[in-house]
Amino acid sequence: MKAILIDDEKPALQHLERLLTKDSRLEITGKYTSARLGLQHLQQEKADIVFLDIGMPEMNGLEAAEHIANLDRSIRVVYITAYTEYAIDAFELNAVDYLLKPVTSQRLCKTLERLVSREEQAKQAAAVVEADRQPGILCFKQLEFLEGGEPGQKIQWRTSKAQEVFALLLHSRGQWILKDTIVDLVWPEFNPEKALANLHTTVYHIRKLLKTREMGVLVEFSQERYRLVRENVTLDVEQFEQGWSGTPVENDQDWGRREAVLALYRGDYLGEHHYSWAESRRKELQAKYLQMALRSAEYELGTERPRQALTRLLALREADAYSEDICRLTLRCYADLGDFIGFKNHYENYKALLQNELGIHPDHVMDSWVKNIF
Repeated sequence: MKAILIDDEKPALQHLERLLTKDSRLEITGKYTSARLGLQHLQQEKADIVFLDIGMPEMNGLEAAEHIANLDRSIRVVYITAYTEYAIDAFELNAVDYLLKPVTSQRLCKTLERLVSREEQAKQAAAVVEADRQPGILCFKQLEFLEGGEPGQKIQWRTSKAQEVFALLLHSRGQWILKDTIVDLVWPEFNPEKALANLHTTVYHIRKLLKTREMGVLVEFSQERYRLVRENVTLDVEQFEQGWSGTPVENDQDWGRREAVLALYRGDYLGEHHYSWAESRRKELQAKYLQMALRSAEYELGTERPRQALTRLLALREADAYSEDICRLTLRCYADLGDFIGFKNHYENYKALLQNELGIHPDHVMDSWVKNIF
């Protein structure tokens, strides 16, 4: 990976260059004492990473970063500053990391590990895009077909029942399902004769639709049972479960791999369709997602990325507002950021939620910990 260095202080610039040269993971293609000269370099030559001092005359690092983003949004920025208060501004501009002066080899090593992880994550994302060129079916959030790498496309089902029967067969994961079971789940209010007639008509329309799409998906029938067979057609739920891990994150590379897996979870399993027969599977997959995402948040906290962890945890709270684990880690984020107003407000809201909706109090261990903070 190619990097350029920008810092108006020559001694600091030379010190950083020595550390990076000794590490040897990056190729330094330029070093400049002004943001203007660094931007001129980027207009003429590609770079992957910019080490950028924040406190510079004429044009400071935060302003320069906006110009860099306009030139090439794929360039990753690592801020260098003597002031910790700039760190929050840096992360709000999506910096990979920030380094406090004087830069140490140990702290720089952590930054380089993150950069390597981002590079691996980008490669994995490219591999996912390549895999998406295959036909696929998406079940997270809503049922969609994926073709030729295009975003999920809504299927023009003849009826909502045709969509539900297809989803039910897909839900059965290649297992045979009795036609009587299908009609009981999809047409419970119909008499058996009318329900079976509807099933036969619905299966005909499903087969017709699948044939026009030429996706390698077949509906088979044998001994009063149906099943769905897929040939070279991916399924996002299968990809998620194959990549799922509930163990602690080992390193930045593992963290990046997990991010690609978590990104598959666009929303709850068939969440927008509200099929009652899918409820237990929905809860199972949601629990897996929450556990894996919590492990990533724990790793972010342990590697001095509390703001990144906080953003993740606040999103997870929308899925499970009563979770003690989510609340506890969120409070740790606020504490690590020194945001004790946010800490207090979050805990008071969580405490009120439990009391008002469940009639219970937070765990006494967490309650004692919170009181000790204040």
